[in-house]
Parts: sequence; C-alpha cells; structure tokens
Amino acid sequence: MIRNLIFILAITFSFTATAQMIGDLDDVEKFRAETKQVNQFFRRFNGEENEDGKRFYPGDRDYRNSSLRKSFVRMLFDHENQGLDRQLAREFMSEVIDRSNPAYLDFHQDNWFAQVNATFLYEGQEKQAILFLKVEQEKLGYKWVISRIFFEPFLNYFIKDTTYNKKFLHPMSHELDFMNLKKAFSDQDSVEQYVDKGFRPDYLTLFLYEIRKKRLSFLSVKNVKFHFFQIDNWYFEVSDFNRPGMNTGWLISNLVKYKPEDKKMLKDFIFYEY
Repeated sequence: MIRNLIFILAITFSFTATAQMIGDLDDVEKFRAETKQVNQFFRRFNGEENEDGKRFYPGDRDYRNSSLRKSFVRMLFDHENQGLDRQLAREFMSEVIDRSNPAYLDFHQDNWFAQVNATFLYEGQEKQAILFLKVEQEKLGYKWVISRIFFEPFLNYFIKDTTYNKKFLHPMSHELDFMNLKKAFSDQDSVEQYVDKGFRPDYLTLFLYEIRKKRLSFLSVKNVKFHFFQIDNWYFEVSDFNRPGMNTGWLISNLVKYKPEDKKMLKDFIFYEY
C-alpha cells in the first residue's frame, strides 16, 4: 500500500515537473520572440541583434545579415491583423532586404514620429488629446519634442477651409481707416472668415496657452504608436500588442505603399489635417 502510494506520488511529481519545464520553455521562447522595446524593433528590423537579444555592432560577422533580417522582419508584422495585405508585406520585405540596395531604419533621422493618445482635464471634463512627437537633436544628444496636437474641443472654434469665405472686408476699407473691423470682430462665430486663404489654426499654441492659463491639465497616457516614412514610398505603423503567444510586443500594424505625390495627403490624414 505504502509502496503504491510512493509510486503514484513519484509519477505525479514527474508529470508536474515536466509540465512546469515545458511551461518554462514556452515562457523563454515567448520572451525571446517578443519585441519588448521600440529600440529593439529598430535593431531587429536592421539585423543588429540575434534571437537571444545579443547586440551586434559594425564589424561583427552577423551585423545586418540579410538572412537574419528576413526572419526578423517577417516576425515584426502583426500576424493576427486580417487587414494586412500579405502580398504587400512580402513585397515590402523583399525591397528592404534587397542585398543590392537594403533599407534600414535610423532612430536619429527624420521621417518617423510618435503618436500619443492622452487624457486631459478640460473645463471640468476628461478629454482625449492626440500628441505627435519627434526626435530632435540637442547639442550632443537627442530628445523627444511635441510637434503637433489634435484636440477635438478646439475644432468648433475654427472653420477648416477659408478659401471660399463668404464674409470679407470691403476693398475700399482702407479709405475708412478700417472702421468695419468692428463688425468683423463682433461676429464671433465666423471671425476667421476675415483672415487670409492660407490660414491654418495653430492648435499646439492654443493648447499650450490653455495649460498656462490652468484651464487644461494632464491626467494620463492612454496608448502610444509610431509612424514611419523612412523607407522610400512606404509607410508603416508600429503598435504595442500585449497578448499570449509569440507574435507580441511592438509590431507593424499597418502598411501602405504610396506614390511620392500622395505622401502629403497621407501625412495630413494621420495629423487630422485633411
């Protein structure tokens, strides 16, 4: 009886230990597969580290190895996204890893930026703001700076297009010492119709003004993603995915091939300036 009990306990312990070992191995594999940091996304895209995260430097044998890059770039896509065109992704990988003219990402160069969705308190209510940040050189180093902002409460203050303004100052206003400005400024709902055709509201300045006046205060960051235009005629978006499995971490969540003349339109869409 005691011998049978010892045997059952031994078998149970063996199965438990084996399951634990398999689980640990799965965790190790997941840890190795996950692109845990944005800097690591750069290194993997460029082929500047191995599967274990060991960093490669110029002069190392495997630095920017094309075979290593091919395996890495393939795993840097969000494979659970049914909206990603697989054929387009293969075309993208073929171009960036082309041995005769490979393309790399550079953290310190232009044509990539962050999008931060944050929550602010404005006029007693929680409001969402979208901040766009870029890397800027500062003496011998670099820093992140806010370059643009989208804040929906400001939209109602301005019309988007002043090209076809219905209201205007008469061309002979100068002969009246511009006394009709009184009428223009008293018309608060459409005062922007009196400005030039190229007028674009500077939401960032207005946003900073509201913060300085203590009418707007930061609460928290909701999520972050990154936009890349560093590869000629290609745009891709990188987002963070925290989920089970191997396809996790910072991954390409959107991919577009565009014509040079469409680049501005694409950026305007991202910046909510369309």
